[in-house]
Amino acid sequence: QEWQKLTYDIHVLRQIRRQVRNRWKRILEELGFQKEVDSLLSVTKLSTISDSKNTRKAQEILLKLAEETSIFPTSWELSERYLFVVDRLIALDAAEEFFKIASRTYPKKPGVPCPADGQKELHCLPFPTVTVPLRRALYRSGRGGNE
Repeated sequence: QEWQKLTYDIHVLRQIRRQVRNRWKRILEELGFQKEVDSLLSVTKLSTISDSKNTRKAQEILLKLAEETSIFPTSWELSERYLFVVDRLIALDAAEEFFKIASRTYPKKPGVPCPADGQKELHCLPFPTVTVPLRRALYRSGRGGNE
């Protein structure tokens, strides 16, 4: 019984992650990154922030996406992965346009949950600040101190 519940929770989490990734992919393709979409969304342990000057801007845009659009489910944990993606978009001078398309394609509708939000709250991760993943990302890139 407990094993089945755990298997189901894992399945639901993977499904939600896939939906979020597909949303990002759709917007990137609309921006004209059809050939680069997979590499833009690819984040590994070796990924680094391209320019430490862009980290605050990347964090602000990511938070703005989470708060002002429905690209993420309402109870979604902001993933470090998307901080790297936004950083790449800033380097390509496409972050603001990405936000505009996300706002138009996935507008935040008060009182209307995102399609992925239909799950029980138990299956969604809490919404933390981006600070801890950001520190981890900066540390790995060699740009973070003991802040």
